[in-house]
Amino acid sequence: MTELIGASVARPDAFGKVTGKALYPADLVRSNMLQLQLVYAGQPHARILSIDRQKALAHPGVVAVLTAADVPYNAYGLIDADQPVLCHDVVRFEGDRVALVVAENKQAAIEGARLVEVSYEPLAIVSDPQQALLPDSPLVHQHLASNQLFHFPLRKGNLEQGFAEATVTLEETFTTSWQEHAFLQPESGIAYIDPSERVVIETAGQWLHEDRRQIAQMLQLSEEQVVIRYAAIGGAFGGREDLSLQHLLALASWKLQRPTAMVWSREESMTSHHKRHPMTIHCRWAAREDGKITAVETTMIADGGAYASTSVEVVKAATLFATGCYEVPNLSVDGYVAYTNNIPSGAFRGFGAPQMQFAVENMVTRLAQKLGISSDEIRRRNLYREGSLEPTQQPLPPGVSALPVFERCVEEVHTCWSLPEQSEASYLKRGIGLACGIKNVGYSFGFPEQATATVEVFGAAELERAIVRAGAADVGQGSHLILRQIAAQALHLPFEKVELCAEDSSLAPNAGSASASRLTLMAGRAVKEAALAAREQWSYTDDYRAEATFNYRAPMTTALDPATFSSRPNYCYGYAAQAIEVEVNLLTGQVRVVRIISVHDVGKAINMQQVTGQIEGCLAQALGYALLEEFKISDGHVLTNHFSTYLVPTILDMPIEITPIVLELADPEGPYGARGMAEMPLVPFAAAVAAAIQQATGVWLNQLPMTPERVLSAIQQQKK
Repeated sequence: MTELIGASVARPDAFGKVTGKALYPADLVRSNMLQLQLVYAGQPHARILSIDRQKALAHPGVVAVLTAADVPYNAYGLIDADQPVLCHDVVRFEGDRVALVVAENKQAAIEGARLVEVSYEPLAIVSDPQQALLPDSPLVHQHLASNQLFHFPLRKGNLEQGFAEATVTLEETFTTSWQEHAFLQPESGIAYIDPSERVVIETAGQWLHEDRRQIAQMLQLSEEQVVIRYAAIGGAFGGREDLSLQHLLALASWKLQRPTAMVWSREESMTSHHKRHPMTIHCRWAAREDGKITAVETTMIADGGAYASTSVEVVKAATLFATGCYEVPNLSVDGYVAYTNNIPSGAFRGFGAPQMQFAVENMVTRLAQKLGISSDEIRRRNLYREGSLEPTQQPLPPGVSALPVFERCVEEVHTCWSLPEQSEASYLKRGIGLACGIKNVGYSFGFPEQATATVEVFGAAELERAIVRAGAADVGQGSHLILRQIAAQALHLPFEKVELCAEDSSLAPNAGSASASRLTLMAGRAVKEAALAAREQWSYTDDYRAEATFNYRAPMTTALDPATFSSRPNYCYGYAAQAIEVEVNLLTGQVRVVRIISVHDVGKAINMQQVTGQIEGCLAQALGYALLEEFKISDGHVLTNHFSTYLVPTILDMPIEITPIVLELADPEGPYGARGMAEMPLVPFAAAVAAAIQQATGVWLNQLPMTPERVLSAIQQQKK
């Protein structure tokens, strides 16, 4: 049998995607379907005084105008159900939904939405998260005591002692901004009632069974009465974790008993779905003369926007990574997230780690400079080792590869790179920056982590084929290919003899979300164990068919003990190290990334081409976050609601020389030693770019993105 683990098997969905034959949700829309159009608040904070539907209902083609009164359970949310499906009393950000117009065609729906008359009483706008946390701030949610959505404290060791024994102490404040997911396919989908009187929603998302749970709750139906099916998914990056329009399609089809469709414009997508959390990070770091870091004190405030989404978990993750992948004996960290009247913040590739580690890696490099030692050496002396205690005072999960990953990156730089001779007169200056990163794999802090898979095998004298069932979304990252490779390897079958059913909540068991870099490890492990069990069952019977189901549960994690600040927060981590060379134009402030080395321990590459492709794709997103993508909001209003004003990298912004380096230090829990890695390249990138800019120009940048205007301003300030 051909070895499938590690082989670069071609993606079965590739041909359909490049030829246009693949069906995305918008391709499912048919002429007999009712079209939906939302009436958006358009105001960051206001009380709804009245909603007049009469003119809209009188418009030709308009079938219905649904409001909050039409929603059986008018609340939803991934963790906290704090967001109304349709607002009935107060709107809290300009993308809030007030009414849903249902019409025979799209134009009638759009015109009907314009005719819905909503009368508002403006309320005070809370747009700054630091101001939002003040005792006298106006409330975003009037029934709450404050705008503090969550506070997460961590304490370890003796902070005063740590600072007292230090040789140097540095203090800085860093700020990061929102980031738009910018997936290729805007939100879209269809819904209908099937012959079994189930509500069927065909769309794109990241977790079939969670979408089903929320929609069933909204309609007050059993989960079996709701079916979620995913069409081809044009990217997600965390942006499809929250419901966008799925529940609205379900509501309209259930109320009217007719098929419905909705396709968002790019403007609707950019102003309505959640973004990466902006954070302000104030930190104080201390180290001894020998480079050992002795203490870290950090306060982080995140802008959660109008609703909770995943803010609580993002803040936990960011706070946990306040010392990056370095063992620090003494620390005091406080993570806060505030409600504001800005667009909600939620899951985005990296999930809090890129923001915090932008600050962390900056501080480590600055400490090295202050101490007069190399940035390589300070990292060697402090990086996590096997058995190191993380900030929650527990040993790290086995498979700690921070140091080997870092050493491989340094080796590659020293072997292959050298800066060209730079003329004093030249306005183009080059620099090299290096940074490390850590990111959890899977759910954290006691959140239930499981994945279930069922494998059916068929054969007479020998196994002939198999069907794998696992409700795991493929959002473009290749998870369906990986699961088939794992099953084929376990069953000793050719790849093409393994079929996968993964896109229907009524047919595939719950494998959890396509998030937290978890599917390769979690769903992959469930598929492998189910396949082995099915094969064994088949070998002991005379039946043509055998079936096995396996529910894999990861090693237990625990919530933070509020008294001792102790916890086992995660069962697995991924480690990364990057070197970035940049060229800075001293006249314009423009930064060009010249080349990249990105080193990752993936445990085991199930499909090497998919791994290197994920690294390269993630680097493009990281480059945008570091240098280009500035999502602007003023007084609660989004100013960058098109790609003409919100700039994402093109192929011309990417360096020609990208070197992905893959280490395979087997993870003890992963299938064939594999673990997820697709978020990791985002984590250290911005800090490595900042260090490279500093080497080239002598100036540090503390704010993301590091746009030409900010770089030039910093250079000019240095000259004064």
